[in-house]
Amino acid sequence: MKVKLEVNGEAHERDVEPRTLLVYFLREELGLTGTNVGCDTTSCGACTVLLDGESVKSCTVLAAQADGHSITTIEGLASGDELHPMQQAFREHHGLQCGYCTPGMVMAAVSLVKENPDLDEAAVREGLEGNLCRCTGYHNIVQAVLDAARSSREGAW
Repeated sequence: MKVKLEVNGEAHERDVEPRTLLVYFLREELGLTGTNVGCDTTSCGACTVLLDGESVKSCTVLAAQADGHSITTIEGLASGDELHPMQQAFREHHGLQCGYCTPGMVMAAVSLVKENPDLDEAAVREGLEGNLCRCTGYHNIVQAVLDAARSSREGAW
C-alpha cells in the first residue's frame, strides 16, 4: 500500500507492506537510524518519536497508520548545528551513558514538556515511566528535563 507522510519536515511517499511498523519504515526505508528498536513490545521506549507533536512508541504504530501525518524523529529535532533545548539539557546534565535509550527519552521528554512545562521531579519521573534506561539512575535525566522545562517556560523553545 502507498503511504504519504512528512518526516522531519520532508514529504515522503513509499509503497509499504500493510504490516510494516513505523520504526522499521523510519530506519529501513528512510535511513533514520536514531530511532532505536529495543523491545518491539512498547516496554522500553527506545523507539519513541513524535506523531503530530505527541510521543508514540513507533514499534506499535503501523506505517500505514501514520499516512497523512507528521513525524519528528531525533534527527529532526535540532536546527542545523543548533541542538534543541532538550538535547542541550541532556548534554549539559550528562543525561545519558550508553546512549541507546537517549533518542526515545529525549523525544518523550519534549512531548512531556510541551504538555506541561510546569513540572516537578515527581511529574518528570511519572511522565517518563514508559522509557527505560538500563545505565543511569535517572537522576541526570530528570535534571535535564527540569532544566529544559525551565527554558521552555522562559520562551526559549
